[in-house]
Amino acid sequence: MSSAQLEIQLIACIVAIACAIPGTFLVLRKMAMISDAISHSILPGIVVGFFITEDLNSPLLILLAALSGILTVVLVEYIQKTGLVKEDTAIGLVFPALFSVGVILIAKNAGDVHLDIDAVLLGELAFAPFDRLLINGTDIGPKSLYVIGTILLITLGLLITFFKELKLSTFDAQLAATLGFSPVIMHYGLMTVASVTTVGAFDAVGAILVVALMIAPAAMAYLLTKDLKKMLWLSVLFGMVAAILGYWVAHWLDASIAGSITTVLGVLFFIVYLFAPNTGLISVMYRQKRQQIEVHLLTFLLHLQNHEDIEERHIKHLNEHINWHEVTAKSVLELAIKNNMIVIEDEIISLTEKGEVFTAEAINYIITNKSAAIEEMKDRFFLFRG
Repeated sequence: MSSAQLEIQLIACIVAIACAIPGTFLVLRKMAMISDAISHSILPGIVVGFFITEDLNSPLLILLAALSGILTVVLVEYIQKTGLVKEDTAIGLVFPALFSVGVILIAKNAGDVHLDIDAVLLGELAFAPFDRLLINGTDIGPKSLYVIGTILLITLGLLITFFKELKLSTFDAQLAATLGFSPVIMHYGLMTVASVTTVGAFDAVGAILVVALMIAPAAMAYLLTKDLKKMLWLSVLFGMVAAILGYWVAHWLDASIAGSITTVLGVLFFIVYLFAPNTGLISVMYRQKRQQIEVHLLTFLLHLQNHEDIEERHIKHLNEHINWHEVTAKSVLELAIKNNMIVIEDEIISLTEKGEVFTAEAINYIITNKSAAIEEMKDRFFLFRG
């Protein structure tokens, strides 16, 4: 592996880490799409900064771009608070407008300047190692590595310093205000970090990959854990894995590195979405199926309690009287027998003592607390145990 390949992967991993930290809080605050708005609407700040300094490497570009990102958030929230439109509509109004202003400024005043919109949007990691940082004529590495590395160190410092305040303002803004923490300062501080991170990653990975690295790893982590610290670590891990795998997929396919990393993120998210232990689609469907069977079990037991007629309790007539398919009836019977709720003698079904107690208690719970009846009964009698 050449030094250029190593540098590309290192830059991608550092960008992934830098994006994962603010991205986690954006996902938790249900503000994921604001990152997309920021990634586009900071273009006017970059353009104005270039007009002032005539230097694409000036720190003023980062400052003005961050201010442009904060302006985006302020405008979105102002429009949303009017109550006339929802947040997604406000985002859809603000960021195209600001991005268009940047495009017009470039077209009218900097048509002959190398300020490539395609590079801003798509980026090209393959070229990052060729933009070197020279100090006194000494090559100390890719410029992108130091820019995003500095932003990452600042972000980590702010995270460690204000972790408690960020956590509290994210989950309970009113409590944070009561305890003397300012949710507003935390909010706009987070938006500033997201804006600066987006600007710092422009040259290397482009705006689209920044959005993907901010949201996808955090979304995957959110499906796997509800612990904030674990979520941060998992976000970082998923981002780094996608960055490395995406690079080698691009190398193998001879394709865009940013596009390959984004694709890998999509594949990883799909896997987590399907197979996450508690919140994955398969797990949720299985749990819903189990709950459905439990409801059928309760219906079956109530039927037995309310009917003394032998014909109504005959195993062959179960489908006819309760209108169940054969598979459903078999599943309910097996569950009832497994939990010692019924006995079958000469194909006549009868409630056991445990079944009678369960049914009586279930009726009482349904009357007093309909919403919690089935779950509490399940816990009380250990359904599906073992």
